[in-house]
Amino acid sequence: MVSPGTRADDEDLGVEEALALLKESPRRPQEDPGPSHGGPGPSHGDPGPSHGDPGPSQGGSGPSQGGSGPSHGDPGPSQGGSGPSQGGSGPSHGDPGPSHGGPGSSYGDPGPSHGDAGPAHDGPGPSRGGPGGPSHGNAAGPSRAESGPSHRGSDPAHRGSGTSRGAPGSSPGAPSSSPGALSSSPGAHHRATPWPDARAVAERAARSAARAARREPVSVPLDGALGLTLAAPLTALTDLPSFDTSAMDGWAVAGPGPWAVRDEGLLAGHAEPAPLTDGEAARIATGARIPPDTTAVLRTEHGRTDDRGRLHPVRGVVHGQDIRPRGQECRGGDQLLPLGTLATPPVLGLAAAAGYDTLTAVPRPRVDVLVLGDELLTGGLPHDGLIRDALGPLLPPWLRALGAAVRTVRRIGDDAGALERAVTTSDADLVVTTGGTAAGPVDHVHPILRRIGAELLVDGVKVRPGHPMLLARLKDDQHLVGLPGNPLAAVSGLITLAEPLLRTLAARPAPERYALPLRDAVHGHPHDTRLVPVVLRDEGAVPLHYNGPAMLRGIAAADALAVVPPGGTRSGQEAELLDLPWATAGIGVCFT
Repeated sequence: MVSPGTRADDEDLGVEEALALLKESPRRPQEDPGPSHGGPGPSHGDPGPSHGDPGPSQGGSGPSQGGSGPSHGDPGPSQGGSGPSQGGSGPSHGDPGPSHGGPGSSYGDPGPSHGDAGPAHDGPGPSRGGPGGPSHGNAAGPSRAESGPSHRGSDPAHRGSGTSRGAPGSSPGAPSSSPGALSSSPGAHHRATPWPDARAVAERAARSAARAARREPVSVPLDGALGLTLAAPLTALTDLPSFDTSAMDGWAVAGPGPWAVRDEGLLAGHAEPAPLTDGEAARIATGARIPPDTTAVLRTEHGRTDDRGRLHPVRGVVHGQDIRPRGQECRGGDQLLPLGTLATPPVLGLAAAAGYDTLTAVPRPRVDVLVLGDELLTGGLPHDGLIRDALGPLLPPWLRALGAAVRTVRRIGDDAGALERAVTTSDADLVVTTGGTAAGPVDHVHPILRRIGAELLVDGVKVRPGHPMLLARLKDDQHLVGLPGNPLAAVSGLITLAEPLLRTLAARPAPERYALPLRDAVHGHPHDTRLVPVVLRDEGAVPLHYNGPAMLRGIAAADALAVVPPGGTRSGQEAELLDLPWATAGIGVCFT
């Protein structure tokens, strides 16, 4: 575990390389239009592959619904009875993840260990996409993108008990009959990329894209530069302060006291006043120009006037006291901040004080969001098999918090042709899709990527939730991140693949890695990393309830995500924490 304040050497490399590429650019900075704030949020249902390995058939003659999505968990035992197979390779309706606590527990409150012997997150539920159809739903309902490790001790009945989404008539674990579908096998889980490796792959992909794109720095007005990375050093254009100024309200005095006080006072923003003579004083406001030949500024509380109006000090006067001399902070031409500095609010204030109207910065990565699935509602209550889109309000501002300019959010539905046209005509640096990453009959992402000759860099990650995420290279300077459709699984995909890619493209520094002890034990998956929402308290990080892949109540109350290694953590054991954008003290709090 990395201790607070440490940074791996390779985490800085992406910033250095990105900035080095910008320094090589021979052309002048271009104007930056700033991040788009997007339109209506996209629908985000994910027909992700099953994350419980194909279990034995649970039905006799009933049609199998376990399609060809890659298997990602341990084979579950037969649950008997006739009917559709529920242990196939399609996504599980319920994530047999950690217990959400007993009745009456608060969804966002810190909970006990999430491996306690409680009910699984969600029980088996009907398919949202119809019999054998994929689910694209991302409402906070039952999980349908993956079946995480069961946390009911040895009870195997809660592993992958949701109805899978393969084509009707296929047997559990058999290849899907849909064109271009991925085959499923017991070894498919082991072909997934380990979680730390997936993040490293995303960073390397971004560096490669930056080299290929040779993006030029942009000139950005100060009010639009928050969160950008400086592509040139910030050099003072003037002395700061640019003239001698008063640091306090009081009197400017010349020579020893007592002093005769001028009738006219000195205010900030006025031209240089007349010089003072020995024995003379003038009322002065903070920030006002110091008259020539002034000895010091006597604070209001350190002076008194007598009956004749003469000013007397009540304590000793030191030459130059409470005067800010010209150039005290910097001289014109001094380097104030180096190339690569993140433009925080104080950086913007310093730039303005130093005479800047615009900053030369690394451009924001451009992102197009494509929403898959026909069953999502953008308003009202769920009804008639339709569910609310939870990711539409979540994704665009989160992507902006990661430094992206979200240019468009397009609703594609389950139209393969429309999806292919949208992907092939996009000129964004990153295309983000929601759902459709499994191998069901309307899961079109994989077949389209094959047809257009894209290179799959990551095809499944050993992380729960979010296992069926993917990263593909569309062109040398363009990538696609396929997110699962379940809300917390999509967040996992953002953090695992989109965050390191966008951070590297934006030349932002990697966040400091740190660890804190977990107050409660957290059960882990036998093979995969788990990302668990936590709140930060004096006693350490407290795991939260409701951390299933389809749930947002936990992360809505969270400060960070705990990285739980395979096998889980004990109470008091340290775990690495990933700060959430709105909970950090840094620039991540900016969502617009």
